[in-house]
Amino acid sequence: MSGLFLGVDGGQSSTTAVIGDQTGRVLGSGRGGPCNHVGKAEGRERFVTAISGSVGAACASAGLNAGSVRFRHAFFGLSGGPEQRREILETLVRADAISITHDGLVALAGAHGGEPGIITIAGTGSISFGRNAQGRQARAGGWGYIYGDEGGGFDIVRQAVRASLRAEEGWGPPTSLRARLLEATGEKLADGLLHQLYGSAYPRATVARMAPLVDEAAIEGDAVAREILSGAAQALASYTAAVRQQLFVPGEPVAIAGIGGVFGSRLLCETYRILVQLEEGCVLREPRYPPAVGALIEAWRAEGLKVRPVGVA
Repeated sequence: MSGLFLGVDGGQSSTTAVIGDQTGRVLGSGRGGPCNHVGKAEGRERFVTAISGSVGAACASAGLNAGSVRFRHAFFGLSGGPEQRREILETLVRADAISITHDGLVALAGAHGGEPGIITIAGTGSISFGRNAQGRQARAGGWGYIYGDEGGGFDIVRQAVRASLRAEEGWGPPTSLRARLLEATGEKLADGLLHQLYGSAYPRATVARMAPLVDEAAIEGDAVAREILSGAAQALASYTAAVRQQLFVPGEPVAIAGIGGVFGSRLLCETYRILVQLEEGCVLREPRYPPAVGALIEAWRAEGLKVRPVGVA
């Protein structure tokens, strides 16, 4: 069993585990629930359930007994970082070595197959993260919904709500965003919409999932919606440029990948592509592998193995 490796991507929406061997073969994968905070009892319980469930499912997929398998190296990329989690993981997973880092690193490793590059993640929030050939890392953004997360889904919807309020009160241009958001929430006025979104029924992730409404309006020609998406693309491109400047010399080839639901907007993605590729050497590419495979790549790397994933579904 010493030739087995485990990679885990633990995020705020789900947890994915992947098992591979020392030759690069991917043997199995499994999914579990979200694993983020462990400070409170219920958070710890969710974390244990997510890790146990995803690793157990991956073992079953690989034809392994989860109760007896021992990994040579288990690598975890977890939302929120490693604090308070090593002790828990050591009771859940048997491994000769356990590494714990943030989920951005495993997403980067997956997107570029372990090679140097940059990722910009735009889901509910946003962040850009990169690593160069010397192993040096840098980030930009990711400061949360109050002070940052420009270009993320929550930020896009927040701007759409602001535009709707301005339109309703007569000090902003008319926009179809108002009607779309009112229909989505069942409200009659933008003021009521605002109070709904301040309530517990609309946590940030739920608000962010309304971002496609802005994309729909933009596609149909709404000037306000198009301006919001353009601004989001510029913010994300600025994050990317900041990371590039920290890690790569001007003109040096840099692979860049956009990750997250916001990049499902064709208009935003194309604007982002144009902006990042204005810099010589920068090329926007599709991610090679998902983050869990990136965690597996990092597990191999930690043991000095230079292998490529084979058999990724």
